[in-house]
Amino acid sequence: SKMTVKAVKMPCTSANVYTKVPDGGWGWTVAFAFFVVEALTYGIIKSFGVFFNDLMESFDETNSRISWIISICVFVQTFTAPLSTVLSNRFGHRLVVMAGGLLVSTGMVIASFARSVVDMYITIGIVSGLGYCLSFLPTVTILSQYFDKRRSLVTAVASTGECFAVFSFAPAITALKEQIGWRYSMLSVGVLQLGITACGSLLRPIVIREQEVKAQPPEESTETKYMLENEQTCTSIESIDSGVDITTSPSNVPGKTKAEPKSEEPKQHGQNPVENNSTPPEPKSKLLDFSVMRDYSFICYAFFGLFATLGFFAPSLYIIPLSRSLGIGKDHSAYILSAMAIAEVFGRIFAGWVLNKKPIRKIYIELICVVLLSVALVAFPFASGFWGLMICSVYFGFMLGTVAGTHIPLLAEDDVVGIERMSSAAGVYVFIQSLAGLAGPPLAGVLVDTTKNYSSAFYSCAAGMVLGAVFLALVRPCKTGLCHQQQQQQVEESTAGPPPELPDDFIDMDIGKAEHSGKGSDSV
Repeated sequence: SKMTVKAVKMPCTSANVYTKVPDGGWGWTVAFAFFVVEALTYGIIKSFGVFFNDLMESFDETNSRISWIISICVFVQTFTAPLSTVLSNRFGHRLVVMAGGLLVSTGMVIASFARSVVDMYITIGIVSGLGYCLSFLPTVTILSQYFDKRRSLVTAVASTGECFAVFSFAPAITALKEQIGWRYSMLSVGVLQLGITACGSLLRPIVIREQEVKAQPPEESTETKYMLENEQTCTSIESIDSGVDITTSPSNVPGKTKAEPKSEEPKQHGQNPVENNSTPPEPKSKLLDFSVMRDYSFICYAFFGLFATLGFFAPSLYIIPLSRSLGIGKDHSAYILSAMAIAEVFGRIFAGWVLNKKPIRKIYIELICVVLLSVALVAFPFASGFWGLMICSVYFGFMLGTVAGTHIPLLAEDDVVGIERMSSAAGVYVFIQSLAGLAGPPLAGVLVDTTKNYSSAFYSCAAGMVLGAVFLALVRPCKTGLCHQQQQQQVEESTAGPPPELPDDFIDMDIGKAEHSGKGSDSV
């Protein structure tokens, strides 16, 4: 059956009501909004490396202290993910994303006037970090609700916004700094991030309601019709002159509660009858469901995200300092970062295309990509010269795209938690990632300051990615093992079966048997 829209088309403030997941429709507008939000959130975070050397010179700080800016930002963004889920369930995705856009822009604008690195910890780290959380997570959640069969492909393509942002922002900000300085360049970025608020206004809510099919029984007795009319007119059921005793009515037979009397006493005229077949009110959905923490497959997937996050942000931050340490100029270093971003675009699209194929076990495809991403991180320290670093960056960018664009949407797959619990699972999942987001860049910065070698930062990222691959490999076995145990419990319960139903007159039968046995003994 074709999908039909039950709600009348209204402005962007109204909700879209569908009888099934549309796999398109207004979802394409939401996908475009997600593309822009990705560009103005993660795209800016990954492009922040262009300010790295300027901040070190202006504030006279070390690598590790400057790294704490993005580290705190990523930590706040992921740590407050449950708050984003609660606010989205309470006030809707649209208002939350619009508020997040205001926070992101405000933090970046104020940071352009910072006088110390501590000021940036507060402005970019806390204020903008909270805004990034309120902007990104609700957008990717509502996008997943608009698509089913095309979810992997559409999400992967829309998530390329951050790649195009890094490709365009890194050279643009570098050129802009030469003209107006890093402070006014950062101010311009903050003003540009107001576009997140406009994108939030496009996130129209979606409601899926199954189409009700009213099927009447092929045969309906005359008495039942009289009884239904009697309930509508609110008259006494004993006033029906049907010639059939009410105790033999089909309505009194168990399992045929088409229309049954509510009491044995006659009803007063004008009294509203109580309908037993009325549907109970729907229970209120929880603002945040922590029951996913009891799912072993989700726990393993959360640990995968925890360790894999170590390899997401640090390479983008340290690729320019690494290239400078190898004697590569500023302009060529920016080109390397842009090439990484373009390769990530193709990686995201490729991953979405592969995961959209059926039948395919998506969790295994993700595992292969994570293993190959670990190899890319190990290859960086062995690169020499511009072209060697360029090849490693392109390979890393492609593999990063296959993982970064799919690891959150994969929560909607049955191998992890499923689409029904994705909203709460995404909040808890990103919350667990916050620990790695806080420790990743500073840990890499400490290793660089200690060893005086940027290769150690990439080794630490590779170690975290390998641990993430181990936990990702355990997701499917935990899911199948848990489901197998549940199926065994259901089988045991079904074999036990309910106690046999006793007839309504079983007491009379027992009394009759007792009397009969008593007479037999007397006769003897």
